[in-house]
Amino acid sequence: MFITSREKAIIELIIKTSGKHTAFSIANYLNVSVRTIHRDLNAIEKILQSFELDLVRNADKGLKIEGKNEQIFRLVQYLLGIHPIDETPEEKKLQLLIALLQEESYKIQSLAASLGVSITTLTTYLDELTDWLTHSNVQVTRKRGVGVELFGTEANKRKALANNFLLYFNEELIENLFLLENGKFSKKMVLYYFLPEYFLTIDRLVIATLNRLQPRLADGDYIGLIVHMCITMQRTESGFLLEEYEDYSHELTEEYNLIVKICKAIEETYSVAFTKADMIYLAVILKGSKLQAADTVPYDSVILSQKVKNFIRNVSSKLHVDLTMDFSLYQGLLAHMEPALFRLKQQMGLFNPLKEEIKQKYPVLFMAVQTSVENEFVEIDYFPEDEIAFIVLHFGSALVMREEGISIKALIVCPTGIGTSKMLASRVKKEISEIGSIEISSIKDLQKHGNFENFDVIISTVRLPFINKDNILVSPLLTEENILTIRRFLRNNIENLTKNKHYKKSAQIESSSSRVAKGGIREILQELKDVQESIQAVLDHFRVYRKPHLKSHEQVIKEMVWIAEEEKLLTHANEVIELLMDRERKGGLGIPNTGMGLFHCRSEKVHELIFQISHLEEPCLIKGMDGKDMYMKNVLLMLAPEELSVNKQEIVSLISTSLIENNESIMTFSSSNEGMIRAKLEAVFLDYLHTNLIRE
Repeated sequence: MFITSREKAIIELIIKTSGKHTAFSIANYLNVSVRTIHRDLNAIEKILQSFELDLVRNADKGLKIEGKNEQIFRLVQYLLGIHPIDETPEEKKLQLLIALLQEESYKIQSLAASLGVSITTLTTYLDELTDWLTHSNVQVTRKRGVGVELFGTEANKRKALANNFLLYFNEELIENLFLLENGKFSKKMVLYYFLPEYFLTIDRLVIATLNRLQPRLADGDYIGLIVHMCITMQRTESGFLLEEYEDYSHELTEEYNLIVKICKAIEETYSVAFTKADMIYLAVILKGSKLQAADTVPYDSVILSQKVKNFIRNVSSKLHVDLTMDFSLYQGLLAHMEPALFRLKQQMGLFNPLKEEIKQKYPVLFMAVQTSVENEFVEIDYFPEDEIAFIVLHFGSALVMREEGISIKALIVCPTGIGTSKMLASRVKKEISEIGSIEISSIKDLQKHGNFENFDVIISTVRLPFINKDNILVSPLLTEENILTIRRFLRNNIENLTKNKHYKKSAQIESSSSRVAKGGIREILQELKDVQESIQAVLDHFRVYRKPHLKSHEQVIKEMVWIAEEEKLLTHANEVIELLMDRERKGGLGIPNTGMGLFHCRSEKVHELIFQISHLEEPCLIKGMDGKDMYMKNVLLMLAPEELSVNKQEIVSLISTSLIENNESIMTFSSSNEGMIRAKLEAVFLDYLHTNLIRE
């Protein structure tokens, strides 16, 4: 049994002062964060179980150890006779990996001595590390007279080290980052490797560079980028250079430019010179992150949009549940799949610590998603189960979201990602009917909330640093034990909850109900208004132009935008034109095998939704969405205001996906026949109205 010095000190403190200490007071006593104490308490519970003892956590009465007196005596005797460790086996294996990455070879004896372990223990650690590293295509060899060596490309070595940090020390990384930001970190190294000054500088530069982006990186991806950048910086500075890395800079223009900007800023402060291979490597990492917002409509992802819709249809048919009209699920998957497919094509390793739990909890859904995703995305040779598990979370969220309630206000802190946080919120709503009003926050955005008194209960999937208000730690999948804990908390605090100004006394129930009903009807009316305005705008402004005197598609687009400006549909036409041209420079807009190109942008200069088509007398060569050159005969122009409600986003998405819905749709939209295309649009909109609004 392993026990650290701090765990021993906490147990002894609880035994001596039973019921007088809380996690917060112990944290102050030992001069560590509350998160650290909560993490230690989890380990302590397992230790106590071996002595048939229980750790009782009570927010009001403090921490107690309960059980038979003779068992407590046995525990005390055990603590007196042990020599605690200050590092866990995982920490030792991390130190082992770091050591092997910094030297060409190590003798077994010197390696064991430097780590402070026996040769037998070191051999066990090496066996476990060897198995783990195979996932990263890195090999560990042990030869007599040579010692222990690591073999693999520099890129794979960097990914292996980053994956180890992110898989086993994710919470510690977040905590250390908070400590650094608050000037409370005094150690020479962060987790035995990162130089604190480098770690903090990169954090600040990434925040300054990426915060202007919409959307921002999810917490997990943000920490991942910091880790990869710091490893790259320290490895390059130490002379461990990347081999020639395939040049993806032309495909990753936006990501590459962002990374170059951050690297140049670092080079101005420190004596490190990033190579082009370093910057391409980091751009690939950034591209593979979930730099997508679920509420951003990717007009140009026509092919991916159709695949996602087919994918949802396939899963729905296997589950006998119709999820095809769930726009939130569609948006979430669309935002997830683009970086996911890029990761898989680049063979970037991805670990999902919840994989086994997800497979056990949703075995049928997991199988349905696995089969459907492999059938629809045939261009990917292999979908790892870790990636499938993330996709399952999106469907799990959609299935649970069907049942909702309203009442107590909760704040859910969940940094794992979009799908996880949505699913957890939905599960909470379903399982605990008293909670209905839920707000989701990432750890990075916690400080924005300021006054946590606005929330009746705070539920988190990770330890919360520097939060004095009581909070409940749960699994992202919300176990039965978690549900009981939340119910117990609500029941024990019912008096405080009912004092909240948001809750009315029984005499006011009728007026409260009427207000709720009134709010509901207004929301429905707004939805109807958004849909009606969007459809009417598209149909009113739809045109099919023929401009035989214009020779290039750029001239055609300019002419179409200028006409829209004359009709008062937009202002500053030249700015809108530049946005359209800039989007074309970033990537292909031609829809393969259709002869159509979809040119689009969202701008505050555009006042109404615009969808128009211009037929070209002579086909022109453009780049397709698949990266290959193609001939375009029809220019499709789609313009939208910068701010769009969810319903308006859905209408825009409906148009783009209907373009290649089937062969008939492709023939219609590429026909240049205004009457046929208008009739098709009307049919698409009518079907949408019947399915979403005119029901029962």
